[in-house]
Amino acid sequence: MMKAIGYTKTAEIHETQALSLFETDMPEIGAYDVLVKVHAISVNPVDTKLRRRVAPENGHKILGYDASGIIEQVGENVKNFKVGDEVFYAGDITRAGTNAEYHAVDSRIVGKKPQTLSFAETAAMPLTSITAWELLFDSLKVKEGTEDGESILIIGGAGGVGSILIQLAKQLTGLNVIATASRSDTIEWVKEMGADHVINHRESLVDQLKALDITPKYVAALTGTAGHFDAIIELIKPRGHVAIIDDPDILDINAGKPKSVSFSWEFMFTRSMFETDDIEEQSKLLNRVSALLDDGTLKGTATKNLGAITAKNLIQAHEIQESGRAIGKTVLEGFEA
Repeated sequence: MMKAIGYTKTAEIHETQALSLFETDMPEIGAYDVLVKVHAISVNPVDTKLRRRVAPENGHKILGYDASGIIEQVGENVKNFKVGDEVFYAGDITRAGTNAEYHAVDSRIVGKKPQTLSFAETAAMPLTSITAWELLFDSLKVKEGTEDGESILIIGGAGGVGSILIQLAKQLTGLNVIATASRSDTIEWVKEMGADHVINHRESLVDQLKALDITPKYVAALTGTAGHFDAIIELIKPRGHVAIIDDPDILDINAGKPKSVSFSWEFMFTRSMFETDDIEEQSKLLNRVSALLDDGTLKGTATKNLGAITAKNLIQAHEIQESGRAIGKTVLEGFEA
């Protein structure tokens, strides 16, 4: 048996038993899986969305889509890992989550933990790194080493994905990076991440970018896409490209036709959900991110460590995520004995 934290019905985070500690069976591993003893986790928007919207089918549903830990068992088809390896990963939305003492995960979406970061610091990185990497290089099709003077507008620069996307764009592509933020602390944070310009998403994006004389070729819409969509279409360069990660109710992309604008969705769980032919690309990119963290090219994005993995602390982490004021990532480490 092992400890885990989950929920038995959809609920707002302030409701009694929104998240609770319980005991459950140890997970069984498949041929490509590794069994990980979880040392640290972090919280993402997907955790709070599922808790509010997706009712468990039977008993508790365990959330959690970021973890770092140590491998305790490997499946028969696992090639690149062994017992004792320190790893990090974001898991699979179709399986039980990482808010548990032990977790089974497909080794093909797992990376080697960076040696220069603690387990807690590392747990902040996988989901946002995968999302940002796939958005930039797969969805927008930006090439590493690009030095062509083009610009990218990142809407929602201070969150987990924005924090790593700014860094990837600056460190690996040479793009001119414009990120949005609205408070003094978030403005300072996106500057620290490397943004060339910071504009306020609570004011006119069109007026601010015209004042800067910038016409972005790429737009990463990380939050509030529906509210900013008209501005995106007006601002973007002809034959530009928009990548979207949030969940607008309706998006009329016909407005992009005159400029031949391309649109892409980024959902980092696609490869694991459908076991795509290139599923191992997530392991490769996490190993690359790990190396970039170790050599100092990238900075960690953990900003709050709430301590032990308890129901009380995890509820607080969900509250921070839902507040709309989160900067970087919130992490927890170690189940209490």
